[in-house]
Amino acid sequence: MKTTPFTDIHIALGAKMADFAGFNMPIQYPTGINQEHMIVREGVGVFDVSHMGEFWVKGEKALDFLQYITTNDVSKLEAGKAQYTCFPNGKGGIVDDLIIYKYSTTKYLLVVNAGNIDKDWAWVNEQNTFGVQLENASDRYGQLAVQGPKATEMLQLLTDADLSAIPYYAFREWSFAGVQGVILSNTGYTGAGGFELYFPKEYSQQIWDALFEVGKDFGLAPIGLGARDSLRLEKWYCLYGHDIDDTTSPLEAGLGWITKFDAKDFIDKEFLLKQKAEGVQRKLVHFECQERAIPRCGYEICDAEGTVIGNVTSGIMLPTTKIGVGMGYVKTAFAKKETIIYIKIREKLIPAKIV
Repeated sequence: MKTTPFTDIHIALGAKMADFAGFNMPIQYPTGINQEHMIVREGVGVFDVSHMGEFWVKGEKALDFLQYITTNDVSKLEAGKAQYTCFPNGKGGIVDDLIIYKYSTTKYLLVVNAGNIDKDWAWVNEQNTFGVQLENASDRYGQLAVQGPKATEMLQLLTDADLSAIPYYAFREWSFAGVQGVILSNTGYTGAGGFELYFPKEYSQQIWDALFEVGKDFGLAPIGLGARDSLRLEKWYCLYGHDIDDTTSPLEAGLGWITKFDAKDFIDKEFLLKQKAEGVQRKLVHFECQERAIPRCGYEICDAEGTVIGNVTSGIMLPTTKIGVGMGYVKTAFAKKETIIYIKIREKLIPAKIV
């Protein structure tokens, strides 16, 4: 397994470690997933997300290239702003979902999922008929996500950048904890507020130590990937490899809002236009179990008669409400809000409501 600059720290802190996207990552600490979830919801926690990938795209045709290989309208981005988007795969599916950071019309940073770094790198190079300069900088960066309602106040103690002036989906490159050129990004994956910090990995220990020094007064705690999953599910954020993948279209996944047909030509545009006109056969829905149960990935979703109409892609018992919630694809006829569907758990049909 690969390691991050913080792997030894996680082990020393007693974290339960496991293989995630080929990296030895902390799933939870001795505090447990439920408590870690609540720390982020009510205070501030820090996630090691150094396994994520970073690609630089530079050159006179950088914008044209990104317009072609992604679904969202990159031309709408201003310098210092970020955009959520996806790579269509040429077959109606999704190579990956990602965030684009715009530095200028000739310089962009792409942040991709850890499990897709090699696949994405091969894909962008294969599509590069525009002569842009591509650099896979994934091994050069460490990344920490500092999340929670107390995150901004705590982080402000380590930088003279005005963090309150960085709106959602915007970023600055600034001095942080004595390290120059740290990317401060307001693009959280928890719904709890906060920033992601990107920095040359040789400064990882310095930044970690600085965070926990000022974090003493804020109750800062390290948070594992287990709580990261429960937090994103509570916010209904998709996870690649579960809720979206090479077989799911952006329209099926409810990502029509990042699919800008009128703005440009892009990979799979004609296919997706046809799918939009004809209507999708299945849709990704969010649901809450009406009885105490945990809907697991892969469980069948049925109608009242027990006929299979789809499957669960993500599910968990929420630490905040103690309600089993999940996401899954169902036949379009069953996708309306308030519809009662049934999750098949050990041969029992558990009612759930689409919300």
